[in-house]
Amino acid sequence: PVALTGADTLFLQYTGGTTGLSKGATLSHRNLVANTEQFKSMMPDALRPGQEVIVTAIPLYHIFALMVNFITYFSVGADNWLVPNPRDFDAFLATFKAARPTVFMGVNTLYAGLVAQPASKEIDWWRLRLSGGGGAAVIGAVSDKWKALTGNFIREGYGLSETSPVVSFNPASVQSFTGTTGLPLPSTDIELLDDEGRAVGVGEAGEICVKGPQVMNGYWQQPAANVAAFTADGYFRTGDVGVFDEEGFLKIVDRKKDMILVSGFNVYPNEIEAVATGCPGIAECACVGMADEKSGEAVKLFVVKAAGAALTEDDVVAFCRKELTGYKAPKIVRFVDALPKSTVGKILRRELRDVA
Repeated sequence: PVALTGADTLFLQYTGGTTGLSKGATLSHRNLVANTEQFKSMMPDALRPGQEVIVTAIPLYHIFALMVNFITYFSVGADNWLVPNPRDFDAFLATFKAARPTVFMGVNTLYAGLVAQPASKEIDWWRLRLSGGGGAAVIGAVSDKWKALTGNFIREGYGLSETSPVVSFNPASVQSFTGTTGLPLPSTDIELLDDEGRAVGVGEAGEICVKGPQVMNGYWQQPAANVAAFTADGYFRTGDVGVFDEEGFLKIVDRKKDMILVSGFNVYPNEIEAVATGCPGIAECACVGMADEKSGEAVKLFVVKAAGAALTEDDVVAFCRKELTGYKAPKIVRFVDALPKSTVGKILRRELRDVA
């Protein structure tokens, strides 16, 4: 027999590596048990013992699927239908048709791909009670299309490998897409700090720093990274920039590393992409900063056209200029067949930056 406590290491959860080298987050038994119970308290009506059916298209080694789809839903006896290849939309939709799920969790690109399939209209979605989104920003236009298809808006949450993962989620009381990642989970403290480490006010952007029972012990064999990862009073620095609204809902602005500096102004790719996705003829897009002699950096937008769309670079720029302040509008638009993505479906902006 081995003496075991909640503080003992359960596993090393390696980060996605979307902004740099992957690191092993040391997660304990208590981290995962705590996050499971935290999530259950937010969505009790979608965690009915023995009644839930969930379709899992995100690989189970990803912390989102591992904690929510597997551990949490396994704990209430849910049927779990695994999708080995979510890029095969015919097989994916056949799984939906057979499973008739009550719950589905996915990243924005997964939802966008599903609503673009004509065959998705042939599925009976009446049992679907919860559509959850995370891993990357959920775009309002995608949620609107998903609701038109299924009757469900996408209920967004926020988390990281280092936080087991869920930090915030839109609670059951929310009945429409909020454009935020919801409220902090129970027992979770969030501070938004400026570059000098001072707390910012409501409506002001700051780095999201988290303390709670779901936060990792540290990175595996990375002492220097651990010093940089935590504040002096023990808050984990996420590297994400967020804003709290008047009701306490957390909106993710973007990754600090992805911010573009145009003539001294901060430009966040999430905002540009949310606007550009609303342009008729755009299936999906992503933007990065590129060197510019006049402004230091400029916005470059990579666009995947919808099937059959007759769209020009000028069309995209004109659409964005109507909706965005001048310096935020893309200076260059490049059409591509596909965007680089991780195995989970997150768009890899660092690869686009190499191209730019």
